[in-house]
Amino acid sequence: MHTITILAAVLVAGSGSSFAMADDTAVTLTPSEKAAGWTVLFDGKSTDGWRGYKSDKFPEKGWVVEDGVLHVVKGGGGGDIMTAAEYADFEMAFDFKCSAGANSGVMYRVAGGKDYPWQTGPEFQVLDDEKHSDGKDPKHRAGSLYDMIAPPPTEPGSKRLAPAEQWNTGRIRLSNGLLSHFVNGVKTAECRIDGPEWKKMIAGSKFKDMKGFGLESTGHIALQDHGDDVWFRNIKVRDLKKPMPGEAALFNGKDMSGWTWFTNDKGATKIGDVFSVSGGVVADKGTPNGYIATTAEYTSYVLRVSWRWESPDAGKPGNSGVLLRVQKPDNVWPKSIEAQLMAGNAGDFYSIGEFPMKGDAARTNGRHVAHTKSNERPQGEWNEYEIIVEGGTIVLNVNGEELNRATGCAEMAGRIALQSEGAPIYFRDVRLAPLR
Repeated sequence: MHTITILAAVLVAGSGSSFAMADDTAVTLTPSEKAAGWTVLFDGKSTDGWRGYKSDKFPEKGWVVEDGVLHVVKGGGGGDIMTAAEYADFEMAFDFKCSAGANSGVMYRVAGGKDYPWQTGPEFQVLDDEKHSDGKDPKHRAGSLYDMIAPPPTEPGSKRLAPAEQWNTGRIRLSNGLLSHFVNGVKTAECRIDGPEWKKMIAGSKFKDMKGFGLESTGHIALQDHGDDVWFRNIKVRDLKKPMPGEAALFNGKDMSGWTWFTNDKGATKIGDVFSVSGGVVADKGTPNGYIATTAEYTSYVLRVSWRWESPDAGKPGNSGVLLRVQKPDNVWPKSIEAQLMAGNAGDFYSIGEFPMKGDAARTNGRHVAHTKSNERPQGEWNEYEIIVEGGTIVLNVNGEELNRATGCAEMAGRIALQSEGAPIYFRDVRLAPLR
């Protein structure tokens, strides 16, 4: 890495799968990755979409494409490269490999007009922790938010970094002010970059005197030439500010058009008795038990839905869920697969009405498949589900991390429902992109 560099290595947690390499070394995307908005940044062959920093062309030396891999050559003098496109909120995934003692990085929200990308763009560090001197400083190790946040110690359940000359997978996710780094599926850094704590972190780092560092709202993604042999492959990105391809808004933000409802209480005579709309948000009273359901049916798709519980001073959060492939007849509860929303348990699966599905045997208890960990935001803050329903497989991503996966799910068209189950909850940004 440069004297001050910031890298972001990334895995595809949001899609629940990694890049596939075809026999001809071309990078391919799965149908669900395409539906979720992923695009290829380096296809294993062409450098289209990249250019040198402070140049409108790709470097003529120092960077080589070989066997589907983008290789920055030791001493090649090619300089840093960056994307032609700019990104505000994004998710990036790639594989990286370092030679012994090598240093590099991935920077983002990089502005032009400076001598180096690291003068404006935060960095996900790429490093051989064992043999490079920077490995002695925790905030300079692979996966760190360079010079600002150190990865967790390398121990079971923590950061897992393959040694030099072996491939690792990295991922960077920046969404609604929350920045996360991952190495080989393990979160190595996370913070908000939209408040006073971010400015305080900058003030305590090497970047304190660099005007504009870390404050750009959009910018390029850059790969660093630090003079060492480093390799990148399977590079992909998705712009989280853009709609998914073919995306349809299931909730229009104004009324309940396209939705029907059901409760177990005959006293609720209209949908507004339980579910109301204000300011682009569906407010769900939580009582009586029931749900709103789409009038249309869907089989395979990527679904995004955001939810939050009441603010901390308004009582404890409770229970709810997103029901998938909902079958008739309506009742509490209909045959379906539930993506759980109970506070602390978002990412769990439940099979309802003996709906066929299989989960990890070690986390399965009857019709319940527990998530791998909790990844919810504090009470009162918004969370995001990304649910990938692809044939017989369903993947649950909570706030950018895969927490559960079910296979053997019965492939049948069904409605999508949001539960009312005992406590007030709020929904917004309910969007669906069909798999083609």
